Amino acid sequence: MFRLSRVVRFAVNPECIDCGDQTSVHNGFGGFPSLMGIGHYFSLEVTLVGEVQPKDGCLRNIKEIDQVVRQLAVPVVGAFIRRERFEAPLLMDKLFELLKNAWPGNDVHTLRLALSPTLALKIFAQEYPMVRLSQKFEFSASHRLHNPELSDDENRRLFGKCNNPLGHGHNYVVQVTLAGQPDANGLIIAVPQFEQIVSQTVIEPFDHRNLNAEIPQFKDLIPSVENIAMVVFKLLKPKFADTPARLAGVTVWETPKTWCEYME
Repeated sequence: MFRLSRVVRFAVNPECIDCGDQTSVHNGFGGFPSLMGIGHYFSLEVTLVGEVQPKDGCLRNIKEIDQVVRQLAVPVVGAFIRRERFEAPLLMDKLFELLKNAWPGNDVHTLRLALSPTLALKIFAQEYPMVRLSQKFEFSASHRLHNPELSDDENRRLFGKCNNPLGHGHNYVVQVTLAGQPDANGLIIAVPQFEQIVSQTVIEPFDHRNLNAEIPQFKDLIPSVENIAMVVFKLLKPKFADTPARLAGVTVWETPKTWCEYME
């Protein structure tokens, strides 16, 4: 079984007299329709599952994915934008119902709509009608990778530069993902409430701290990226217990090349 993902970028523009040629794609990387002035820009990631076809060696021609999304999904997003209230999770429900059978022979595995560079909604077909809401945060902190049960020489061999006695720092990126079924108002949780919980529970306490020395959870725990993701998850989980949203996962990026996701 193969999974093929395709990102389709597009804009929903306010009405304008001279928007240029918006009938053909001139910049597929930048998006089509193109963003004109103060509009709304989105990317919709479609993941299909199936088998590769012997004729062309492809699961699906990506041009077919682009065409269907632009014909079916873009007008729906535009219609939601122009409503008095933009109920994004309800939009995801509409998009999934619209696209789940749009490519005969291939099933839709996931749909992911990016509302901003850091905020996204995602539907897994196997979880539908549940929706996942992800937001990214950041904090800066220092840490030292050191196991007190090992000798200094063993620690240096195991951790290298990361065992520097004075520590070293990272600009960490934390993605928190919630899951839930949208309520009558189309919400899993209000985004400001979501952000406040994460900020007060994790970002403010961790930011510009020495994790080994100042964060109690790492007193006897090596602050590796794996353990940081686990600690963040365990700190946040009870904070969402009284909300309709369930904490589905936490991903921590230590660098753009190294990250870890933790879930239960």
